[in-house]
Amino acid sequence: MLPRRGRTAHRRFGDDHARPGAPLFPSERKNTDGSSRRVGDDALRNGLGAATKLHLPTWTDKLTPHVLRHFCASQLYLNGLDLISIQEVLGHSWIATTMRYVHVQQTRVEDAWAAGTERAAKRLEGLIR
Repeated sequence: MLPRRGRTAHRRFGDDHARPGAPLFPSERKNTDGSSRRVGDDALRNGLGAATKLHLPTWTDKLTPHVLRHFCASQLYLNGLDLISIQEVLGHSWIATTMRYVHVQQTRVEDAWAAGTERAAKRLEGLIR
């Protein structure tokens, strides 16, 4: 049975989540000092692979944490978050790096173009009358 959030999970892993250097994804394995170890990359990749097979059976490409990072950045942008905020969330030093993470569908570009043209036409209507 999985622990409930809050005190039960805290007791199970035994680490203070606010401690500098505390793992974001703690493992049940302990360090020599008794603190929780970080979950290894292999555990995350294997878990993601198993979840992909179970929940996305038609997915043919390899789904990795890095692919999910790109997907997350794109979804944040498509839902209205600005690039500077996405840069902050991803921890990038350069906005150019963030821009490589945001993948925009061609229809979104076309929709933005159509909306801009429509706004320009409405402004011109007021000038012609």
